[in-house]
Amino acid sequence: MTWRAPSMHRTVDLGGLGVADERRMLRGWLGRHRETLLLKCAGLDGAQLARTTVEPSGLTLLGLVRHMAEVERWWFRRSFAGEPVGNVFTGPSDGDEGLRGADAALAERDFRLFLAEVAACDAAAAGHDLDETFVSARGTRLSLRWVYLLMIQEYARHNGHADLLRERTDGATGD
Repeated sequence: MTWRAPSMHRTVDLGGLGVADERRMLRGWLGRHRETLLLKCAGLDGAQLARTTVEPSGLTLLGLVRHMAEVERWWFRRSFAGEPVGNVFTGPSDGDEGLRGADAALAERDFRLFLAEVAACDAAAAGHDLDETFVSARGTRLSLRWVYLLMIQEYARHNGHADLLRERTDGATGD
């Protein structure tokens, strides 16, 4: 039997976030964007996930999943928490942070790694104040709040790409 990306059901209710405290709001929006990426992949097999569909771009849905795992690790675990962890797939110095190298045969593994990384990143941020700071690799002082906002914009941008990739893969549109 061919592996397919699991079905996804929304768990983040945006209606409850309108008057939530800042932490809950940031976590909620980040969770919503994580779910959106998984929804765009749901039901597709490895070959579909690894297929380029918006030429001349080399972007793939699986590449986006890999990229987001890499970016989450970089900002939450390596930069903010200072964890001495390596790369999930590739690193920031390679210029693509996981976007290239998507292999249909490894799609199930890549999804497991993405989900594990999301959980590890949530754990790295748990219990820390949004105003807690760190010094970035470029020497800039940044806060955990900044990391949440960066990740929300990163997902928002790439979820727009995922919309196009999914539509070109099987015609599916919408949420």
